Amino acid sequence: SSSLSSGADFEHMFGLAPVSLWLEDYSALKQLFDQWRAEGVTDIRQFLAQDPARLRACSAALKVLKVNQRTLDLFAAVSQQILEANLHKVFRGDMHDAVAHELSQLWDGQLEFSNQTVNYALDGRRLDVQIRARILPGYEDNWSRVLVSLEDVTATVRAGAELRRSERYARDLFEHSPVSLWVEDFSAVKSLLNGVRAQGIGDFKTFIRVHPEFVTRCMHEIRVIDVNQQTLRMFGAESKEMLLNNIGRVFRGEMHESFAEQLLDLWEGKTFRKRPANPSTANTPKALWCGIIRVGVGAGGGRRHGNTGGLPVVRQQQLKVAVLERGQPLEHILQIRPRIVPIELGRLDQAEHHRGTLAR
Repeated sequence: SSSLSSGADFEHMFGLAPVSLWLEDYSALKQLFDQWRAEGVTDIRQFLAQDPARLRACSAALKVLKVNQRTLDLFAAVSQQILEANLHKVFRGDMHDAVAHELSQLWDGQLEFSNQTVNYALDGRRLDVQIRARILPGYEDNWSRVLVSLEDVTATVRAGAELRRSERYARDLFEHSPVSLWVEDFSAVKSLLNGVRAQGIGDFKTFIRVHPEFVTRCMHEIRVIDVNQQTLRMFGAESKEMLLNNIGRVFRGEMHESFAEQLLDLWEGKTFRKRPANPSTANTPKALWCGIIRVGVGAGGGRRHGNTGGLPVVRQQQLKVAVLERGQPLEHILQIRPRIVPIELGRLDQAEHHRGTLAR
């Protein structure tokens, strides 16, 4: 017969499995649990934490019956006998909390448990493993047969740790940069530009001169996501919340003209720009600054991040603005009504809730 019914078939499946498999006997552990229950223990985690010797007693109650070849390879053991003789090297150090978590699941009556923990190979390598265990059917009353599988997730765990280190490094570069840096969301601005383009507008430069209220609308729709510490010092703000709640007092006046030029660049597909701007600071109400706008490449049709780096510019520049007569009202062209979300100054809860649609 071709059916997998013989003991030899399952023996081969166990031995050649591509994951580490352990067949263990937990009957002594169940007897220990029964004894502690009879003595009035109810909270096993608290009970184990009170005396480390109790956790060691639980570990000693676990008996290894058989392991497969993948287990020997993973733990650098020549044979099962050598592995068993060195289990104190395998299970040590920072895995004790994980063991307590696994034991608590069995104590609560579960027939299986899973956890991520740390083991050590006999050659000293640290192994991050995903463990899954199941009391086999027919052995629920005495726990004498438990199948345990270990998956080596060391590479995944290390990659995650490296990613977190990289993120912390990038965050530190942002926070402690000697120039002012801003992260902004331009997705609503992109939607407005798409709406204008859909109406058949081709000469955008003339359009924004005829409809300056469109520029104002776009300024209102920019959402400031984050700023760095140099930005707070530059604008005399005690905290990010304070600056974001007062963003309308920072970007005003002459900023309208420079932002119109920025919109024109975005309309033309330019995602990098160095531009003059006149944000107001506590000490220099009309200082001239040089900003850089960079639109996130991978944002697609959604969020757009703009990083602006502010640097003092010594030489003043004169901006000449041509004034054109207004034409048809803008809201008739876009078939939308201008929307401004007011932020009450000093309301940190509003700023934290959405870091709003801020009046720039």
